[in-house]
Amino acid sequence: MIPRRGLEEIGLSFLDVICCGFGAIILLLMIVKTVEPILIEDPMITREGLVQKREELNEILGETRILKRQLTDEERQLVRELAELAKVERDINDILGRYRATEEEAEFQESARQRLVSAKQSLTAEMERLLGVDFVRANNTIGGVTVDSEYIIFVIDTSGSMQQWAWGAVQRKVREALDIYPRVKGIQIMNDMGDYMYPETAGRWIEDTPARRRDMLHLLRGWSPNSNSSPVEGIQRAINTYYASDRKISIYVFGDDFSKRSIERVVDTVDQVNRIVEDGSRRVRIHAVGFPVRVGAESGNRFAALMRELTFRNDGTFVGLSTLE
Repeated sequence: MIPRRGLEEIGLSFLDVICCGFGAIILLLMIVKTVEPILIEDPMITREGLVQKREELNEILGETRILKRQLTDEERQLVRELAELAKVERDINDILGRYRATEEEAEFQESARQRLVSAKQSLTAEMERLLGVDFVRANNTIGGVTVDSEYIIFVIDTSGSMQQWAWGAVQRKVREALDIYPRVKGIQIMNDMGDYMYPETAGRWIEDTPARRRDMLHLLRGWSPNSNSSPVEGIQRAINTYYASDRKISIYVFGDDFSKRSIERVVDTVDQVNRIVEDGSRRVRIHAVGFPVRVGAESGNRFAALMRELTFRNDGTFVGLSTLE
């Protein structure tokens, strides 16, 4: 029979195991424990230091505000100087503009003087033969329009306004123009669109005789072909058809309004056909008579502006009648 151990030995072994377990746990805790941060230098922040730092900050802020004000003042001064510079530039441009205008005006006047001198016409040998060497006109103008050509062409606006209000005055002015010319080599009459009063004479001159003049004035009373109130077509046809280097020709444009094309376009178109010749004059002299039917109306003012420019550029004269009587 095996003898049984005593309870005292078992109790001691159990206590040994428990103690070893606690020891192991303590050892593990010691191994894995995080090291606390070490403060190397303790900051020395005092109240006096804070006050000094604040004073330095305030000083910096004050200097910043001063610099901003100085910058703003400099910007304002720059703006004022730029404005003064712009004003000086405008003054210089104005002075240069006036100088150029004066210079151009002087050149224009000199050019006009030369053109007037070159455009002055004298009696040719043919006119001396027709009129006589000692012939002197009692009146060589019609309302200020020079009449010194060998050939004359009437370009008459036959629009409704002219027919209704000014036709009697037109007949009188045509008669007066013919009376001033005792004898010319040729006459032609067409309306503003280039339609002939005598279609059978298209491209030829009408012989100047007393009977033909009477017949022309008689037909003029009832002559009313279609019209577009623009003389450019009649002027073009007259110049293109009848110009010749050995002829002195004057065109008389009678009208009251202009409402079709631009003035500049008409002037340029006439310039193309009525070119300046070697002596500085135009191929054909263009005169115009304006009838006061559209006084104050835009189309009437445009006609006057167009005729002033056309007659000036083509060695002629524009006369605006103040009355239809």
